[in-house]
Amino acid sequence: MSEPGTFSVRPVGVVRSVLTDRGEAPRQGREGAPEAWLEVDPVFAEALDGVTAGDEVLVLTWFHQADRETLRIHPRGEMSNPLTGVFATRSPDRPNPIGLHRVTVLEADPARGLRVHPLEAIDGTPVVDVKPVLDAAER
Repeated sequence: MSEPGTFSVRPVGVVRSVLTDRGEAPRQGREGAPEAWLEVDPVFAEALDGVTAGDEVLVLTWFHQADRETLRIHPRGEMSNPLTGVFATRSPDRPNPIGLHRVTVLEADPARGLRVHPLEAIDGTPVVDVKPVLDAAER
């Protein structure tokens, strides 16, 4: 049981990608991000049951290289943009650096995990959760 006001998050897997440098990764998946594997810990393999190629999913990651003290940024790193609070941006630098990525499943392999596209997270990024994208009727 957690203390009041605290909790723990346990990674369910890790991103395996050709992207290895945060500075070279696209800012958003649609900006040229490659496919990647979400290697799922074998303990959680059964959680992949029902996920198939063609599904759209939301991948939640933990930006392990983020600066958690950052509260305001110039959006997209452009100094001409006014300083803006990180809660109004998609910056990976934030108090709780949770990444949210909408991707398409290319392959579901119970022994390895999910091959997805596009994913801008770098190699080694912890995966916190995977959730299906709901269509309008399911919302």
